[in-house]
Amino acid sequence: MKLFHTDITSKWSNLTIFEQMANIGAEVGRSINWRKKNNSEISKNAFYRALELVDFTIADKKNMNSLGEICRMREVLVDYFTGDNIYHSKDNDWEKYFYHFNFAARNKQ
Repeated sequence: MKLFHTDITSKWSNLTIFEQMANIGAEVGRSINWRKKNNSEISKNAFYRALELVDFTIADKKNMNSLGEICRMREVLVDYFTGDNIYHSKDNDWEKYFYHFNFAARNKQ
């Protein structure tokens, strides 16, 4: 898989977990929006960018206590976009999930 975020790997660990998750949520939102517009190529690239950010978040040592949730989120996200959606996720579920991280990042919590 092609690396999309070659210039942020060193900066990523300076972000809080809330900022990291909000950025992941932005890419997930882009993927959903492009899928609704029937542009599968751009949607797929946004999904891949989201996965890349998830992997950076998993690799960030300060997130060790949150690895369970982050890894489960990755699993469900992959299932939703490329699998059989065995968890029955919906677009709205992802918007709700990431909204809280966005709110916390804006409030610097």
